[in-house]
Amino acid sequence: MAESFGTDAERYERARPGYPDALVDRIAAASPGPDVLDVGCGTGIATRQFQAAGCRVLGVEVDARMAERARAAGFAVDTAAFEVWDPAGREFDAVVAGQAWHWVDPVVGAARAAQVLRPGGRLAVFWNMFRPAPEVGAAFAAIHRRALPGVPRNPWAAPALDATSTFFTKPAAGMRQAGAFGDPERWQFDWERIYTRDEWLDQVPTHGLHTQLPPATLDALLEGFGATIDSWGGSFTMRYAAVVVTAARTRGR
Repeated sequence: MAESFGTDAERYERARPGYPDALVDRIAAASPGPDVLDVGCGTGIATRQFQAAGCRVLGVEVDARMAERARAAGFAVDTAAFEVWDPAGREFDAVVAGQAWHWVDPVVGAARAAQVLRPGGRLAVFWNMFRPAPEVGAAFAAIHRRALPGVPRNPWAAPALDATSTFFTKPAAGMRQAGAFGDPERWQFDWERIYTRDEWLDQVPTHGLHTQLPPATLDALLEGFGATIDSWGGSFTMRYAAVVVTAARTRGR
């Protein structure tokens, strides 16, 4: 699935949201210098933001189609899975991963990050997590059940932000097991965005499971979302929490 997002790299770049500037600024400020490695950089959404904050960024991306899209935008990208990527002697002040670390082995990934980080360098992995208002979450959960009745996991049926979520516990455990980092921290940045009907429908196919749905199933899902958003007047507000799991390298390679 990690290599399925490039099926429509243009849509991914257009439709996926970026991250709060405060998140980018805090990671940059907590790192000892400006050299950043963006793991799973995709089309360069986070890369662009770190560059705008004054960082020098190299991307690593497993999907060749996504990497090519990022290069077309002017970003430097190596095509490889991070676990087997060759740093060729390069070192960094921060290793970051936006919406991607769950595709990386958390222990191997943390150990690889420690190998390329300078002393005091920071590993910071982060996600935009949906935090819909109760009425939005309930409506979207019902749409999901109707369109995907055989899929047991309904992302809208439970709180998206859970302190026990493996999205957060696995990266932190990996940092601890790598034996080269201080205590992991968790930072949270709340934000929201107003979506029109068409904007929401544009980004739905870019998410994990949705990239591999049969066309008829995806159409049913989009039809349900569209009709519901129409009933709300054609737009709605989605609340997000951008959550960072991070630790600084404290030991030698």
